[in-house]
Amino acid sequence: MNDLEGKHIVLGLSGGIACYKAAELCRALIKEGATVQVVMTEAAQQFITPVTMQALSNRPVYDSQWDQREPNNMAHINLSRDADAIVIAPCSADFMAKLLHGRADDLLSLMCLARPIETVPLLLAPAMNREMWAHPATQRNLAQLSADGAHILGVGSGYQACGETGDGRMLEPDELLDDVIAFFQPKRFAGKRVLVTAGPTFEAIDPVRGITNLSSGKMGFAIARAAREAGAQVTLVAGPVSLPTPRGVTRIDVRSAREMLAATVPQAELADVFIATAAVADWRPANASDQKIKKDGSGDTPQLAFIENPDILATVAKSPRALSRELFCVGFAAESHDLEANAQAKRERKRVPLLVGNIGPATFGADDNALLLVDEKGTRAVPRASKLELARHLVADIASRLNRS
Repeated sequence: MNDLEGKHIVLGLSGGIACYKAAELCRALIKEGATVQVVMTEAAQQFITPVTMQALSNRPVYDSQWDQREPNNMAHINLSRDADAIVIAPCSADFMAKLLHGRADDLLSLMCLARPIETVPLLLAPAMNREMWAHPATQRNLAQLSADGAHILGVGSGYQACGETGDGRMLEPDELLDDVIAFFQPKRFAGKRVLVTAGPTFEAIDPVRGITNLSSGKMGFAIARAAREAGAQVTLVAGPVSLPTPRGVTRIDVRSAREMLAATVPQAELADVFIATAAVADWRPANASDQKIKKDGSGDTPQLAFIENPDILATVAKSPRALSRELFCVGFAAESHDLEANAQAKRERKRVPLLVGNIGPATFGADDNALLLVDEKGTRAVPRASKLELARHLVADIASRLNRS
C-alpha cells in the first residue's frame, strides 16, 4: 500500500515563483495514493495556470469563493470538510499574515478559516526572499501560527530567484512529500531520542584496500526515517554508504569500527533507544600499512594478522544507563544459517532485551527483508516486506515495549 492511500489532500497555492514546485508536489502526492484538490489564489495564477494543476490532479481547480459549481455556493465549507489535511505550498509571507489575522478575502484563506481545526490540520510550506523570511514580522507570524495549531514545514536554503542566497526557499517536492507522509504517521516516539547505527564498517589493510561486507545500510536508514516519522529526535551513525540522509535526521559519518564506537558511545548517553543495525567488522588487520602493499613478482602473498574489533552493541548494553533500562538497546544479527538459534544465542551474549535477526545474504542491498524478533519470551517472525514497512513495524514494537515497561 502507498503511504498516502485513502488520504484526500487540499493543496493550496498562494502567490510566489515556487508555484512551479507545486506541480511536482501534486504529482508526488498522487503517486503515493492521495487524491488532491487544488485551490489557487489569484496571485498564484500569475505564476502557474489552473490548467496545469487540473491536468496533474485530474480535478477542476477552485479559485473563487463565488464558484457556482457548488450547489450551495459554499466551496469554502465543502472543500475543507472532505480534507484529511490542507497543505499550502507555496505559502507566501502575505498569505501567512492573512492566516494569522483570520482574514478571509479569497477562497483559500476563507477555506483555511472555515476548516474544522480539530479534524483538518493545516500544513504550511513557506516560500519567500531571505530578507522577508528573516524579518521580525514574519518570524512573529510563524510563531503565532504554530501556537494556533498550524504545522510549519520549514524552509530550504540556497540560491533564490531574485539572485540572492539564503533561507526562505520552499522545500523541494520530495522533502515536502516526506514531511506530509511523516505527519500522518503515529507519533509513538514523541519526545524520545533515538540512536541508530547503520551500514558496514571498513577496516584498512593499506591506503587503498580494506575489509568490509555487503551491508548497504538500507535497513538502518529506514529505521532512522521511521523513528523520525514517529516523532523522535534521531541521530544516525553511518558507515561508508552512499545513501541520502533521511529527512530531519542528524547524521554522523564514520568508516572503521573504532570510529563507529567513538561516535556511538557519547551519543548513547543522550539517547532513550539505541538500535544497532550496523554490520560491524568483527576483526581488523593488526598492522595496517601506511603505503600501498605492492606485489613484487615473486608469487609470495602478504601475511595478514588480525585482531578483534570492539563490540559496540555489547559496550553500550553494559553501560549504567542500559543496565538501568534508561536506555533500551536493540541489536541486529545478520546470519547465513540457523537464524533462530544464532539470534537467540547472540541476544543472550549481548544481554539486550530485543534482538532482530535476518539472513544477511538474502537482504544485503535489497529493498525488502524478513525479520525475526527475539526476546526473553521467544521469537516472532515478521514476513518479508519493504524495509521501510518493516522499520515502522519495529518502531511500533519497540514503542509498545517501552510503554509496558
